[in-house]
Amino acid sequence: MNHLTLNDGRSIPQLGFGTWKITDEDSAPLVKKAIETGYRHIDTAAIYGNEAGVGLGLRQSGVDREELFVTTKLWNDDHGDPAAALRTSLDKLGLEYVDLYLIHWPVPEQNLYASAWKTLVTLREQGLAKSIGVSNFYAETLDDLQDSGVVPAVNQVEIHPTFANRATIEANTARGIVTESWSPLGRAVDLDIPILELIAARVGASVAQVILAWHLAKNFVVIPKTVSPARMRENLETLDLVLTDSDLAAIDALDRGNRTGSDPRGTVPRPTPSSA
Repeated sequence: MNHLTLNDGRSIPQLGFGTWKITDEDSAPLVKKAIETGYRHIDTAAIYGNEAGVGLGLRQSGVDREELFVTTKLWNDDHGDPAAALRTSLDKLGLEYVDLYLIHWPVPEQNLYASAWKTLVTLREQGLAKSIGVSNFYAETLDDLQDSGVVPAVNQVEIHPTFANRATIEANTARGIVTESWSPLGRAVDLDIPILELIAARVGASVAQVILAWHLAKNFVVIPKTVSPARMRENLETLDLVLTDSDLAAIDALDRGNRTGSDPRGTVPRPTPSSA
């Protein structure tokens, strides 16, 4: 497994297993299977409603806690008390700490994300979250966190070939923040693009593998979700797939600004999100 170094000195497995839209009941066997397949990074969130199942799957895997990297996220309605929200998530997960705790959305109309971030800093100091970061933040909201003196370790945002999200990636890079991709396959919309099919045929891989290899080559963390054990293995095999510079350039050229989830600059639906 490849790892990336975070700005707090810790490392994160570059390829993880996403659990969005997996039910609590289904999460335990799927997380267990993912870990048996070789995954060590599991991504969930309070709003997914599956933290208990994810935690059960972690325990059933039999893998030592120290070998696993677990991410969960603070939901929009809990910006006023992140400490209580994290305690609830830890109780559901059955864990003493998470490896990464993210503010799921900035929700600018609430204007609470900067104060919530300061609480996350305290939670990290207390050891309840080993690393802290954000999700769906953009340059202006990242700058609003500067007063804390702590830069997010990760910003998890929507990225896929037809939505390159370059401005956010540049903002992350300039601040030393690792970029993590959610919806890395464009919710399957990007799987039918002819140039990707041509590249996949040439390298002997699936289109999904080609897209994931593009994310990995750009030094993003990527967390594809699947309920298929076969696709779990296929996604993990992407770590061995090398694309040429011309392949990467061809995929870069597919950007159409095709956002599939909510725009974080606007109003994010509550309580059920329309995106990861």
